[in-house]
Amino acid sequence: MLVINPDFFPDSRGFFFESYSKEKYAAHGINSEFVQDNLSKSVKNTVRGLHYQAGEFAQGKLCQVITGNVLDVAVDIRFGSPTFGQHFSVELSGENHRQIWIPPGFAHGFSVLSDEAIFSYKCTARYDKLSERGIIYNDESLGIDWRVDDPIVSEKDLNAKSLREIEKDFFFV
Repeated sequence: MLVINPDFFPDSRGFFFESYSKEKYAAHGINSEFVQDNLSKSVKNTVRGLHYQAGEFAQGKLCQVITGNVLDVAVDIRFGSPTFGQHFSVELSGENHRQIWIPPGFAHGFSVLSDEAIFSYKCTARYDKLSERGIIYNDESLGIDWRVDDPIVSEKDLNAKSLREIEKDFFFV
């Protein structure tokens, strides 16, 4: 995982920042080709995830928030990794402009801390329904504090597997 704080230039008109530069991100070890951009809008207390794709459709994601505030969470699901099953979280917002790079081999999710949030992410592989996987957001073995009182979760996400039940789709190299 890598948290990125892009150069940000505010002025009386608003602001400008370069949200992606292939050359600059390659200097930080992100040499992936992005093939799909996704955008979601969610209301306060929404929890989306923990999602990942397996096999040839495994996705790296470069995530940022356009408006609002979220807690972004990534879980290492690379079997054999010394950090397998551990999670990392960071606040992303339309005000702090942080980005997070999540490489393939991690499940990803976020919770909305503001009244609403618009979340944007670039993916290194296209969405493939047959490769889609999920881990239930409230898996006790993960101990994630989503920082929401009454989570709003999709039926699909409520039916996701526990970490213990996932297939060995990713091996630590």
